Amino acid sequence: MDETPDDELVAAVARGDERACRLLMERHLGRVVALARRMMGNQADAEEVAQEVFLRVWTHAESWQPGRAQFGTWLYRVAANLCLDRLRRLRPSVDIDDMPDLVSGEPGPDARLEQDQLAARVEAALQQLPERQRAAIALSHYEGFSNTETAEILEVSVEAVESLLSRGRRQLRALLATERDELLRSRETSA
Repeated sequence: MDETPDDELVAAVARGDERACRLLMERHLGRVVALARRMMGNQADAEEVAQEVFLRVWTHAESWQPGRAQFGTWLYRVAANLCLDRLRRLRPSVDIDDMPDLVSGEPGPDARLEQDQLAARVEAALQQLPERQRAAIALSHYEGFSNTETAEILEVSVEAVESLLSRGRRQLRALLATERDELLRSRETSA
């Protein structure tokens, strides 16, 4: 893949260079879609958000100011904000019963099945978190951004990110513990 820095590619996009835009998409599309999927809860919405993110790269490249922030930070801020906007507009409240089951259809060993089921439970619990906590956890834990980078993307202080992460983790633990207890009770009654 081309080693041209992102800042140079954005400048080329501002001049109408489609190849530069494609290179930026190749570099960042996977992570933008992953972030959006975790925040939105489904692949279709995530792909729409990613499409809008890169449309904004194309249409707003001339306003990019190198040195003010890293391109990646700006890109993920745009993605997170688009997700938050959509979540507020489309789903003021999410009912866990309306969420699809996230079970893999692929056959595999028991360990893989248990891992997939755990991932689905964590994903379902993640969807129950308030939007800002969900965004902080998705950026920090799933996308690997530091607290400083997450703060820049969400446009809050590092202390606010730490608070969002702490509250989000606590709520996830509680949600998963409750689900585990219910699962154990249902297994005992069916045995």
